[in-house]
Amino acid sequence: MSDLHLRTTFARQIESEGSAAYPNECCGIMYGRDVKVGETVRRVVERLEPVNNAFDEEEQYHRFSISPQQLMKAEKDASDRAQLVLGFYHSHPDHPARPSEYDRQHAWPFYSYVIVAIANRQAVDMTCWLLDEQTETFRRQEIVEEQQSEETP
Repeated sequence: MSDLHLRTTFARQIESEGSAAYPNECCGIMYGRDVKVGETVRRVVERLEPVNNAFDEEEQYHRFSISPQQLMKAEKDASDRAQLVLGFYHSHPDHPARPSEYDRQHAWPFYSYVIVAIANRQAVDMTCWLLDEQTETFRRQEIVEEQQSEETP
């Protein structure tokens, strides 16, 4: 899997949601397509869906959860639109934009995980990660921010 292609407006939306949820974690779902370009695959985000953090309210400052019902609805919606659920995004209030051990233990292969670090209601960093199924560790996936163009749906 190559880079995650994310419209600049989507990157700002994730940062804004993270800032608004502070000091709790925000979360959402990324939809789009994996597009083969030569020998590589570009993961292109076409749509974001903010979702409620379903984790216990007292723990939302350092945990997020997307309910099974939300995920089932997302998979159906993606299928209806000929898209894929490409992954998820969430914020890390007052922590780096790196996956926690909890994130690793609850991640699935295939999905991209965007993390935005929020410090004092301000976005300070954004990263993306993929879980390697063999090693059960995350590897960094580069985020390529793009302006929306005629070619980008």
